[in-house]
Parts: sequence; structure tokens; C-alpha cells
Amino acid sequence: MKQIVTAFYFVVFSLLAQAQNKALPDFTELVERQGPAVVNISTTQVVRGNGRGVQPFPFDEDDPMYDFFRRFIPRQPGMPGVPGMPNSPREFESRSLGSGFIISADGYILTNAHVVDSADEILVRLTDKREFKAKVIGADKRTDVALIKIVATGLPVVRMGDPNVLKVGEWVVAIGSPFGFDNSVTAGIVSAKGRSLPQENFVPFLQTDVAINPGNSGGPLFNMKGEVVGINSQIYSRSGGFMGISFAIPIDVAMDIQSQLKVSGKVSRGRIGVVIQEVTKDLAESFGLSKAQGAVVNAVERGGPAEKAGVEPGDVILKFDGKPVTSSSDLPRIVGTTKPGTRISMQVWRKGALRDLNVIVGETPEEKSMARSGKSTVPAEQAANRLGLVVTELSNEQKRDLKVSGGLLIEDIRGNVARADLRIGDIILALIAQGQSTEIKSVDQFNKLLAQFDKAANITLLVRRGELQTFVTIKGMPDKKAE
Repeated sequence: MKQIVTAFYFVVFSLLAQAQNKALPDFTELVERQGPAVVNISTTQVVRGNGRGVQPFPFDEDDPMYDFFRRFIPRQPGMPGVPGMPNSPREFESRSLGSGFIISADGYILTNAHVVDSADEILVRLTDKREFKAKVIGADKRTDVALIKIVATGLPVVRMGDPNVLKVGEWVVAIGSPFGFDNSVTAGIVSAKGRSLPQENFVPFLQTDVAINPGNSGGPLFNMKGEVVGINSQIYSRSGGFMGISFAIPIDVAMDIQSQLKVSGKVSRGRIGVVIQEVTKDLAESFGLSKAQGAVVNAVERGGPAEKAGVEPGDVILKFDGKPVTSSSDLPRIVGTTKPGTRISMQVWRKGALRDLNVIVGETPEEKSMARSGKSTVPAEQAANRLGLVVTELSNEQKRDLKVSGGLLIEDIRGNVARADLRIGDIILALIAQGQSTEIKSVDQFNKLLAQFDKAANITLLVRRGELQTFVTIKGMPDKKAE
């Protein structure tokens, strides 16, 4: 009997061990096969001094020594020379570290643009300890992708995967040189896909919990098949070190960029000349949309492709070239990957109905944005309207300067409406509710429109702010008696 029980427990423990082995992935074969195609990249930049002393941070943030200097030598303008070092040099060398991976046997390598930015010399080191000087073929700061080249043949090459078939929760592996430790391997899972980051309009980032640190930048992110699905680019951190959130550029985006860089050394992107914002649930209700989707047009560039196509402020772009615009962040990516000069169909929602427009895509220039705000100079006794706004009509000169036909200037904000994103100096151009948009021409007209809504109504205002336009939704109306 004792032997039977022992045999039973042996079988149970064996099955549990097998189940555990199946649940935990083995990365050894992946690393052995793909590791040789991952390279260490070190750069040198000659930095001109200011004649007053040694720059206290002669290292890039990816350099292991950067953190030492940051902690123990505070950065101060005009700081004198560091004790024990020559005083008042005219120039010094700034060094930084990063990673990359070989995409062709003849020496083309992908990395991040910020890894090689402003470098005077780029040195690539392979896992077999061979070193090569590299030249930059092209770099695109908007996507943080760079293509560099070394003179060599018969190099190991990575295999490319499809990031679109990645699933959230799937295992992924990073290989790189964090803090200069060559071919370090870290693993984790895909945390999210299609992430939009501030000021990063052209990349639907892959979010992972793979440990990424300074020096990993530009290295590959592999799926379990040993295929590259992304380029490790940046982390979210409050401490400067890894905190469980890292972002990678999908490899299909990077390969499209590198193909343009290889041919012309630069990237050409489409544009249509609109300023957009996200369609919130409240905005969708105001515009009469069944759900929050698309990109609402705040402003249309005069003489731009969108204006020529008939796009108007207040339009909600739902499809571009047949591709759905689920979120406003989708539109820059779709338009950006469209070849300038191409004629594209676009579906918009306008005043409760769908419309199809055709636009000839232009080419993206440098982006500029402006905004302004002010303080109230209005006496407290001046009456506010039902929303708690003190507004005045624009003079003919102001209309001419702003190139608008009407609008009301907000001179003061009082009451509960102060919680809305309205600012003194904003110009109210239109009121949108229940799918209908009305241009605002006078104070009397605006107040009569407000009087039509009950307390539960939500309204949206089209507001001119500096050189830009934005939609502001006000949830619920105060009592009809003005404050």
C-alpha cells in the first residue's frame, strides 16, 4: 500500500512539474539564434565649451557615468571647472551608449534616432568583439528611427515579425546593452498595443513590462518565434530608471521609415492641414453621433488640402482612405503614411449626416502651435450670462485681424462654468448641441440660444484660442436666471 501511495504522489508531482514547465517559456534558443544580430552602439560628440569651465555633465543620459555625475555634481549655469581637471577647456567629448540590430548581411543596422543624434563618431561592436565605424544613412526624429551602415559582409541578420498579430499578454524578449552591459536579455509581456504618447503622433507604440534601461534604446523586441516585432525606444519613469512600463516602436512602422531613409535619407509624410481633437462622449452627444469615435476638426488651414476638399470646422472625420478613425490619434498616423500628392476619399460627419469628400494629400512641414490666455479686467458688477460668462462682441477691426465673421470675446468667467476648460481671452465662434451647429454673431443671439436649453442639457462651444481652435463641452446648464 505504501508503495502505491508513493507511486501516486510521484505521478502527481511529475504532472505538476510538466505543467509548470509548459507554462514558463524558455528563451535560451531564441537568444542563441538572434543574439549575434544585436549590436552595441557607442557614440562620441565633440561639445564646445563656454570658456568658463568644464561642463559638469560630459555624458549622455544613456551613459552609465551620467547618473554618477547627476547625483554628485549639481548642474549649475557657468559652473567653474571640476577640481583636478583642466580649467576652461574649449571643447570636450560627450559619449553615449545604445543598442541596434542588423537587418541586412551587408551592414545596415536599425536603431533609435536619439542614439545617434548629433554624433561625430559612431562605433558598432558585435558579439564576436569586432568593431566597425558606422555612418548615418538617415534619421527620423518624429518616429525616433535611424538607419546606420557599417562596411562588412556576411553578417548575422534578424528575422522580422508582424506586430499586428501580437496579443496583449504575449511573452516578448528584449536584447540590448543597458548601462553598457552587452547582450543583456530581459523578458516580459505585451501590456497594451497602439499606445499614443504626448508629442508622438506618428507611432502606435507597443507597451510592455520588459525591463528597459539606458543603453537598451534602439535594441530589438522579439516575439517567442524569435522575430523582431519592435524597437525599444523609451520608458515611463518618475525615478529615471525602469518602473515596469516601456514602449517599443512597431517594426512595420520602423521598416517603412528605414526604406525611405535608405532611398532618400529623409521621410516624406502626408498632411491635410487640420487641427483635431478627441471625440469625447459629451462631444459625440452634441454632434449627434451614436458613439464617441473619429477626430473632430477644430480648425482648417486656409488654402490647405482639407479646405480645398471642403472640410469645415466641426466636421468629424470617421474614415480616411477607407480606414476607420476610431480615435483622433489614428488620423495623424494614417495621413502621415499616405504618399503626398495622392487623392484620397474621406468620410466625415457633418450636422447629423455622413458626407464623402476627396482630398489631395499634401506634405508635412514643421509643426507650430500657439496659445494665449489672459486675466479679467472686467468690473465685478458687469452682468454675466446664463453660463456665468461675461462676453463682448468683436469690433470690425478684431474680426478683420482674426479673419472671422463673428464671435464673442470672453472677458470674465464666473460660477460653475469655471470648471470647464474656458479661458479669459477665448473667442466663442459657434454653439453645438443635438447635432446642430450655430455660428455666434452677437451677445443677444448667444443668450437667446442658451435660454432654449433645460438644466440637463449639455452644450459644446467652438472656441478660438490664440492661433488654434478647440471644442469645449459644458455639462448641464445652470438655472435660466443669469448669475
